[in-house]
Amino acid sequence: MKNWEEQYFENCFKLKSGDNLTTKNMSENAIYPVFGGNGIAGYHNKFNLSGSNVIIGRVGALCGNARHITEKIWLTDNAFKIVDFKFNFDHSFLTYLLNYNDLRSYARQAAQPVISNSSLKDVVLRFPKSVKEQQRIVSILDECFAAIDKAKANAEQNLKNAKELFESYLQGVFEKKGDGWVEKTLKEVCAKITDGTHQTPKYFDDGVIFLSSKNVTTGKIDWGNIKYIDEKQHLEMHKRVAPRVGDILLAKNGTTGVAAMVDRDVVFDIYVSLAHIRVLDEVITEFMLYFINSPVAKKQFNKRLKGSGVPNLHLEEIREVMISFPKSKDEQQTIVRQLDALRAETQKLEAVYQKKIVDLEELKKSILQKAFAGELKTEIELAV
Repeated sequence: MKNWEEQYFENCFKLKSGDNLTTKNMSENAIYPVFGGNGIAGYHNKFNLSGSNVIIGRVGALCGNARHITEKIWLTDNAFKIVDFKFNFDHSFLTYLLNYNDLRSYARQAAQPVISNSSLKDVVLRFPKSVKEQQRIVSILDECFAAIDKAKANAEQNLKNAKELFESYLQGVFEKKGDGWVEKTLKEVCAKITDGTHQTPKYFDDGVIFLSSKNVTTGKIDWGNIKYIDEKQHLEMHKRVAPRVGDILLAKNGTTGVAAMVDRDVVFDIYVSLAHIRVLDEVITEFMLYFINSPVAKKQFNKRLKGSGVPNLHLEEIREVMISFPKSKDEQQTIVRQLDALRAETQKLEAVYQKKIVDLEELKKSILQKAFAGELKTEIELAV
């Protein structure tokens, strides 16, 4: 590319870490932000960096992430500042350039990812020699990304609205207590409410399927991310609980209050993090599943959560949850059909907005590729 430079990272500048600062020297009432490997770690009454600087996380979740800073800050030894520039850089441009090159991918994988001058020395950076051209690129990127971010925020809000629409309707259904409706506890309308093995099993590369609460977090059983146990453990576990098609599995540890129906005729076992629910004839299973996943049931579950660490639902608490339902199973079926239809429509909307969000992220990548290939024109038309 004409008038562009191509250089190894180590030939462009150096990284210098900040100064150690313990949490006892930080205060919420202090003036200056303290930046570590994961962004702002607290506040301090002194600063060790001022003016325009580019800093990079050295270690942690944001390892390799570059940030343009123009305020007074305290930079800890978990982050770097860029020093010893061998070329002229606009700091905003340099921030875009470094993040485009994904420095985290060059991190050394120790207990947690860490970058250093030596780990980044072979990174190749391509940039215009002219600071004016760098600033032109920044101006276009800033404008484009502001438009993309606005469109993404709108898509995310629409996605949230679609989900809340269904949740609101679901809540209205189960708050209704009209003619022909009764109210009972779950233990009165269920044949079984139990849970899986309380012993952590030994896992194998294949064998009998073993599910835990992580397999029902979406409201549908995830059969693609499963573990396996051997026949001996399976036979022992099946004495306690033997799930079958049409039963309900409820997450009672971790992500609590989410339920899914067994939709495959396969033999499997479950962990203690899942409650196993089998409904009596008084309530159809699909109606029960909608109830358990409704805001009305979640409110009751949340009141009954126990444990100071990972929240969990105890079986006796689940059994006492109150459900309102029409005596008529035909009416229950009608409600299920209506909910199925609304859920299908909202899922279509959710898919549209989720695709929009993905497309916008891909558009960002495409624009960045053009920017650092020297192909960014004066104007870019965005269909956002």
